[in-house]
Amino acid sequence: MDLVALKEKKFKRIITVVSIVVPIFVAALFGVRIPNVEPLSFLPPIYASVNGLTAIVLIIAVWAIKNGKRELHQKLMNICIGLSLLFLLMYVAYHMTSDSTSYGGEGVVKYIYYFILITHIILSIGVIPLVLRTYTRAYLKKFDQHRKLAKFTFPIWLYVAVSGVVVYLMISPYYMH
Repeated sequence: MDLVALKEKKFKRIITVVSIVVPIFVAALFGVRIPNVEPLSFLPPIYASVNGLTAIVLIIAVWAIKNGKRELHQKLMNICIGLSLLFLLMYVAYHMTSDSTSYGGEGVVKYIYYFILITHIILSIGVIPLVLRTYTRAYLKKFDQHRKLAKFTFPIWLYVAVSGVVVYLMISPYYMH
């Protein structure tokens, strides 16, 4: 087996572990409340903005690669991964210090909210291995495979980023101040 194949095999194992551990870890932390800590109620608009910024940077990154700016594309994708990690840290910190907010809307809008929320959650879990596999293929210079997978990864990641903002905007009137 050549060096690239060995690296790819190692990355596949890491991606599998990360793709399983991160959602389980986040779900487990949802049940943890840090005692005697002031709720971090200022975080939701910040992490929603981080989601919005991720969406914008993703779009610019696609523009960059379509215009032959590979180095810029790579830097922007690194920023997107960093923003996603930042979002995740803030999201977990908020939920470890604050009670969950219930959506207070009624009628059809309530069903729209829950549809967006549920698809956002499911796809946010599913996008983890997609992003990591897509990134790894570029890292290993398997650009044809990278492009093929990126055609699926990009719209899902973009949906997760945008729907995160939409979920925040829809639930924000019901946050306790």
